[in-house]
Amino acid sequence: MNSQKVHFLIDLAIHEGKFKDFEATVKLMTRDTGNESGALEYEFYLSDDRSCCRLLEIYTDVSAMQEHLASSVVKELVPKLLALATITRFEVYGAPDPQSAAALKSLGAQIFSHWHGIRPHQSSTAISGAH
Repeated sequence: MNSQKVHFLIDLAIHEGKFKDFEATVKLMTRDTGNESGALEYEFYLSDDRSCCRLLEIYTDVSAMQEHLASSVVKELVPKLLALATITRFEVYGAPDPQSAAALKSLGAQIFSHWHGIRPHQSSTAISGAH
């Protein structure tokens, strides 16, 4: 995991009888987030019985995450989504700025700062310039 990127993992319990509205809202959210330059991934995964959904989001850096948090997706569509589903897990991986961290925590997010890991290495030929 690159320590500059910010990752969200969000689990949602879809309210009974609300899947069609949930699906329509998710499609709008995905379309609009797809227009954000710093959104690397924005993927929804659905349980077989359509009662639970997991959203994985990855942003290039804190600035891209801030852009998303200030977007119409978060300001207009997230409240609609939360009328149709309940957040059961919200984890943030990375180092959001204090203001964003406070906003995320108010939604129940637990924040995990990068601690340890490996990063992709360039090959020795790329580093040495060898052919």
